[in-house]
Order: sequence, then C-alpha cells, then structure tokens
Amino acid sequence: MSSVYDFTVKNANGDDVTLSQYKGKVLIIVNVASQCGLTNKNYTQLKELLDVYKKDGLEVLAFPCNQFAGQEPSCEVDIAAFVADKFKFEPTLFQKIDVNGDKASPLFTFLKNEKGGFMFDAIKWNFTKFLVGRDGKIIKRLGPTTDPKDMKKDIEAALGERM
Repeated sequence: MSSVYDFTVKNANGDDVTLSQYKGKVLIIVNVASQCGLTNKNYTQLKELLDVYKKDGLEVLAFPCNQFAGQEPSCEVDIAAFVADKFKFEPTLFQKIDVNGDKASPLFTFLKNEKGGFMFDAIKWNFTKFLVGRDGKIIKRLGPTTDPKDMKKDIEAALGERM
C-alpha cells in the first residue's frame, strides 16, 4: 500500500467505499467520538474548515471509534444525526472502527506507520487528525488537542498543489 487511495473502507451504511474516489482531493481523516471533551471544538472547527475549503477540494472523512473511554457508544445513524443536529455538520461518516490493537482498521494502521506519533505510533485519543494531500500521501499528523483551525496553512498549501 502506497497511499490512502489503495484502501477500501465501509461507509456508515456498511457499503464498501474505495478511497480512490477521493483522488485529487485534500483529506482530513479523523477518528471521532460524540461524548469526548474535545468533541465540540473539533466538530465546530472541522465544519468551519469544510465550509471554507470544500469548494477547493477539501473533504473530512470521519471514523467513529469507541476505544477511548467508551466515548462513542452510539450507532452510525445516531452519530450522523447528532453531528448534523448539534453542529450542522455533515462530514463523510464511516463505519465505527478500532484504531489500535489487533482489530485496528488497516487504513489507520497505514496512517500510523506513515506518520508516527510523539513517543510511539499508536493513536492516543479521539480526534487524531491526518492531513492527506491530493496524491493520497500523508502530509501531517496532528494530535487530539491540536485545534483543527491550526491546520489552515497546511490545508491551503495542499489545496494549492496540483497532482
């Protein structure tokens, strides 16, 4: 596997989605949870980024994960409704996954291997963000406490690059 475009994942309805359909887009791939202390800030700022940059090719791919203190117990339908109702935000939502351990999503295993974290590669908490360029290569990994708005310059640079 050489880029995120090599992966197929399941959307919130359980259907296969090949990430190659996002070729030429800039992606924010993020593990999300509805009952986390970081939820409000992250969803609010991710929505703001998408509102500004979607027309230029930005997409947010949200992967619910219940591995951290059980903070995403809901099903995908309820998660989508919560995010749409509370934040007026409709990221591309995928099926709930594990990001660490033996059952970790192959996509997140790839992301971690490509851009390791501070001290070790494991995802440490909800809202770890990966910025992916138009070529499907990971540009940057940002930790859970990094505000999405702090990605603005990197997003603009990535959007300015052509494949």
